[in-house]
Amino acid sequence: MSEENTPKPTGPEQPKPEKPESTPAPDPKAEKPVAEKPATGDKPTPPAKPAAKPVAKKPQPKKDPRDKLFRPERMLVLSSSPHFHTADSVPTIMWNVVGALAPAAIMAVIYFGWFAVGMISVCVAAALLTEFVANRMRGEANTLGDGSAAITGLLLALTLPPSLPLWAGALGSIFAIAIGKHLFGGLGYNIFNPALLGRAFLQASFPVAMTTWTWPGTSRFADVDGITAATPLGLFKFERVGTELVHLLTGNIGGSLGETSALAVLAGGLYLLIRKYAEWRIPVSFLGSVFLFGGLFWLIDPARYPDPVFQLFAGGLMLGAFFMATDMVTSPVTRKGAWIFGIGAGFLLVIIRLYGGLPEGVMYAILLMNAFTPLINRYTRPKIFGEVRA
Repeated sequence: MSEENTPKPTGPEQPKPEKPESTPAPDPKAEKPVAEKPATGDKPTPPAKPAAKPVAKKPQPKKDPRDKLFRPERMLVLSSSPHFHTADSVPTIMWNVVGALAPAAIMAVIYFGWFAVGMISVCVAAALLTEFVANRMRGEANTLGDGSAAITGLLLALTLPPSLPLWAGALGSIFAIAIGKHLFGGLGYNIFNPALLGRAFLQASFPVAMTTWTWPGTSRFADVDGITAATPLGLFKFERVGTELVHLLTGNIGGSLGETSALAVLAGGLYLLIRKYAEWRIPVSFLGSVFLFGGLFWLIDPARYPDPVFQLFAGGLMLGAFFMATDMVTSPVTRKGAWIFGIGAGFLLVIIRLYGGLPEGVMYAILLMNAFTPLINRYTRPKIFGEVRA
């Protein structure tokens, strides 16, 4: 019989064997368990670090709309005036003025000899010493090198008669620097010209000595009997005696050290104008007004009043117009103010010379206009663009 036809035994059915459950395949991406390291020694296990707190973001500032504006490569700097600068400094200007006074000082030495040398030396030395002491007392830096004190002493000496005692010249320099300059705050703050203020002090303190003149030591006065002399202005005012123009130009006359030669003073003054160290409007208006007003009086009565050319070259007008009226500190800073200053000084000078008790008035004319300088600056100030008066 075939196996297919063979009957299978019957009986109770036997349980089928169970299939073993299949284990899942390990996931390669799953984290592998880290085996714990056995504790070694007695070292304690460090505590776990706390989780870091999230940092709050700072609010970003708002963008400035001005960042979109055009910005030049070079930043603009706003500052107060002056906005125009030059290579000239205070010492440069001052020592140039001293050099411009050299021709007048040389002519004074030629005509008056050692009297002029002594007076100039003493006045300059006293001015420098007073400047040094005043700076030490005020706790300021030494300013002897800027030349301002030397100019004051030299100008004062050129306004003094050669016969004045040397101690009086030193006293005038001390007053000019200590009172005329440092009492007001130093260079740049004085109201009046220091040299003229020193001469005014000597004029008030020693009137006789300040009006005593000597003749130059030249052959023109070799046969003149007498020690004292008179200035050309004094001769005309009190004796109606004129002086030749050639002597006024060369300086072979009696008078102060700076009145000796009008040509020497004029040469130094023109040098200052060429170098632009002096405001040309002041001497032009000063001399022009003296010529104009003096000429008007001369046309009215030629026998009583001097001619305008004599008015220009006699006395200390040239020295005052170029070296004293043009002082940068005590003269107006505006162009219109410079014209007013010069015309006013010229008018006052003519009135003092013709109607005053003294034959000369350059010192008083300039000092009076110095007093008006702040007022002139105030009312001649240029109008600012867009300015509206209240």
